[in-house]
Amino acid sequence: MNPERLKTAFASPVNDSETEDSPRVAEVEIHLESEGGKLYLYLPSAQETTLNWSELLAQLQKCLDASQRFLPANTHVDLIAGDRLIDHRQLQSIVDSLSTYKLHLVRVHTRRRQTAVAGATSGYSIEQQSQILPMAQSSIAQLTVSGDFVKVEPLYLQTTLRSGSEIHHPGTVIIQGDLNPGSAVVADGDILVWGRLRGVAHAGASGNDQCRIMALQMEPTQLRIADYLARAPESSLHEFYPEVAFIAEDGIQIAPASEFSKNGK
Repeated sequence: MNPERLKTAFASPVNDSETEDSPRVAEVEIHLESEGGKLYLYLPSAQETTLNWSELLAQLQKCLDASQRFLPANTHVDLIAGDRLIDHRQLQSIVDSLSTYKLHLVRVHTRRRQTAVAGATSGYSIEQQSQILPMAQSSIAQLTVSGDFVKVEPLYLQTTLRSGSEIHHPGTVIIQGDLNPGSAVVADGDILVWGRLRGVAHAGASGNDQCRIMALQMEPTQLRIADYLARAPESSLHEFYPEVAFIAEDGIQIAPASEFSKNGK
């Protein structure tokens, strides 16, 4: 077996009472795939499995046992959680299982805002996809995509992003904490930092140049709004105050929040 294309899955057994004419569909519970030096761990949604959390962890243990000789130590792992809701305790149990085999969780892919918050506040990078909902189920602004309605809720985080952490979100990101150098936030909406912005911030990532970046203390490594790019000035400020970055005629401009509000921008 090629370790670069490792695929391991565990399926629930077929009921013995089924006849030969009955459809025999095995339900995949846990799926591991190794590609390009990275391991992807896929979890089924709550609708796709009847296993409880303890049983899922047992499946993960079996999956790792079966795959361990193909998994180099210190391999980075992306958790593909989809619609499954994962809290801090459950996330830590996955981390503990991976650590037994010297595997390191680095990124969580999810469509659930609560899972994104749990992952980000635990220090992991986040890749959040849009949640597709019927129009009647959402009272907030929605975008139309190929006839479907995409519910895009702001992502609120009470944490400081450390170096190496990345947040990707299809709406607005609001952080109560700092963006340390080496961290990044990429949002299709605005980015608001109630703290020091010293990493990379990319607002309007899907192309909306009306988006803004706001911070109590603006010391970015790099600012991006839509396709516009601005780097930090070589000289640092001696006095800090809340500032807003926005698109003007000559590119990204940064203004004190008080003036920005006064001018009605």
